[in-house]
Amino acid sequence: MIGAEHIAGDTLDFLDDVPDYPPADGWTLQYRLIPRFTAPVQAPVDISATTEGTQYRVQVSADQTAAWTAGFYTWSRWVEKAGPIRQSLGSGQFEVKADPSVAAAGLDTRTSARRIFEAIEAVIEGRASRDQEEYTIAGANGSRQLKRTPIADLLVLRDRFKAAVESEEAIEQLAAGLGNPRTFGVRFNRV
Repeated sequence: MIGAEHIAGDTLDFLDDVPDYPPADGWTLQYRLIPRFTAPVQAPVDISATTEGTQYRVQVSADQTAAWTAGFYTWSRWVEKAGPIRQSLGSGQFEVKADPSVAAAGLDTRTSARRIFEAIEAVIEGRASRDQEEYTIAGANGSRQLKRTPIADLLVLRDRFKAAVESEEAIEQLAAGLGNPRTFGVRFNRV
């Protein structure tokens, strides 16, 4: 099945095994990738798998994936058979990431959790020199009031997004074969 992420411009290529609906029985496997964003416009992507023995080959060329807009997508997967017969096999989400080999200067490759965490930290740092959480400005068109998020609320949000970032980092380290950074060993020496 489709992984958690894919780089635009890389070939998508994997074997998918659906033992209950083998190609030999006349089944075909289909995927549809539906953007979870509205701008910029990205049409849904339909993929028809080919057969390879008892499995299905899901393949999209690098030229085709290069046109995919970076962002989150929902994928759905099903089999079809003449008759017409259709059976859904599941769905999930994955992220298309921008191709770093063609990226323009200023490409932000941070995850959403990392961007939010760093923005909250910047607000907390900027607020360290301000005393007031709310003030009113009188003007010709009446007064305007500005309220800031209380520091206590910002600290709760910061901790929540810090945990999300640490989870992402742990997953990346495990995927790279570096072990879980949250696991540590203890050695006892006999005296």
